[in-house]
Amino acid sequence: MFSARTVAFNPLSREAGEGKGGDAAAGAFRSPSPTWTIGVIAAAAWLATAAITAFIPDIDDFERTALLTDIMAALGIILAVLVITTRALGIAPPERIRRTGPWLILLALVFSVWELVTAKSALLPRPFFASPQALLEVFTDDYPKLGDSVWHSLNLLAGGYLIGAVLGFIAGVAIGWSRAVGYWAHPVLRLVGPLPATAWLPIAFFAFPSSHSASTFLIALATGFPVTVLTWSGVASVNRAYYDVARTMGASQRFLVLKVAIPAAMPSVFVGLFMGLGASFSVLVVAEMMGVKSGLGWYLQWAQGWAAYANMYAALLVMALMCTGLITLLFRLRDRLLAWQKGLVQW
Repeated sequence: MFSARTVAFNPLSREAGEGKGGDAAAGAFRSPSPTWTIGVIAAAAWLATAAITAFIPDIDDFERTALLTDIMAALGIILAVLVITTRALGIAPPERIRRTGPWLILLALVFSVWELVTAKSALLPRPFFASPQALLEVFTDDYPKLGDSVWHSLNLLAGGYLIGAVLGFIAGVAIGWSRAVGYWAHPVLRLVGPLPATAWLPIAFFAFPSSHSASTFLIALATGFPVTVLTWSGVASVNRAYYDVARTMGASQRFLVLKVAIPAAMPSVFVGLFMGLGASFSVLVVAEMMGVKSGLGWYLQWAQGWAAYANMYAALLVMALMCTGLITLLFRLRDRLLAWQKGLVQW
């Protein structure tokens, strides 16, 4: 009896047992992962939203009610399958999906209320407040014009932003490094830089041969000022000890600028790039509204003129997604180039 109990509690015997069939036993007695409660609520919320959209009659003949119902129901089913699958496999959902769970619930509630106060009851006056079906119809029917506007806006923004960023970077390095350049450029920068780029709109459209070139100039101007100032500040604030160490190793002026000053100033340069990108968005919309014959700004102006408020809301949504996407790409580039500062500034 004593020997049997000794064997039962002997660690060596336990390890031997695990060596033969311990893995199978561990898998058999593995407790399932707790149910993702937020996911269950989110799935139920989207299925309920789909039911509201499908079974409560519309006050008007909306052509995309069935498609909207299918999208909402599909999202609810996907979430339900995810909950069931992770529960059965004993694993937790991916971290990114679990973090978005509360937002999925909130979006379902927002869509339910939006649907009830527009398409189902018209509590919000039409056409100023479009229903989800009307917004979806814009994306399914007017996507050629909307896509063409996005393409032209990206082309215009890319040209102006790149010109402004490059010229601002060169000017900032020159002002921060050379006292002679700073002596002449600093007063001009202080006088002209703080002016809003849109204030130059009448002069730009008069001085340049086309509205596209004038808009490119305005976007470059809005981008160039913050990039110049932040680059100048970054170069001027580099620790002088870095230069002294490099000089003792025989570094030339070119080496000091390219290998010491610019790398040390890059965090400030990226702050200027972020600020310039935000300023360029506002100038882009104003410039397209005033003179350019294509682009998202022009699309907004056209939709407002025809009282097509659903088209206007769709353009605003696309513009928001485009802006946040470009800023996210710039943050990814920053994290890649400035790996030692990754996570210091988040978006």
